[in-house]
Amino acid sequence: RLLQDKLQYEMRLQYMKHYFPIDYTVQVQYEEVLRPSNITRLRNGTVSEAALRYLWFHVSSQAVLRIREVLPEKHPSWKYTQELCQLFDALGEEYGKYRQTDVETVVADLVKLIHSAGAESRSKAVRPKALLDNCLKVMRMLYGVPCELGIR
Repeated sequence: RLLQDKLQYEMRLQYMKHYFPIDYTVQVQYEEVLRPSNITRLRNGTVSEAALRYLWFHVSSQAVLRIREVLPEKHPSWKYTQELCQLFDALGEEYGKYRQTDVETVVADLVKLIHSAGAESRSKAVRPKALLDNCLKVMRMLYGVPCELGIR
């Protein structure tokens, strides 16, 4: 619930769009962009909900770290991203109980790719707000919170 509150549309808009230059992007690995369509495809491939949540946690926490890496401490969005990191650290205690052998191979392989240092060759430029938009949409999809359609 705390994470969902932090990811409210107004906060994402202010901290991840208005406080950044126009068309600013962050370099992320291809696998660090997790959209609802990816989840649907994995579900159709019979990946368990627990494995999908494990994947969401790793992708989303990595996305927040990527955003924080580009921010100087005096940036207006620094405190916001720091708070998001703390929430993901708290969630990490829950997901730290999982081992990669506990989840399907396709998910374990994706998590390994996300955390591998040499995968920068498959990078893409993504707007910071888009990373958090995807984080929230997938979280709502996986945890049963109704997702509002429209611009939010």
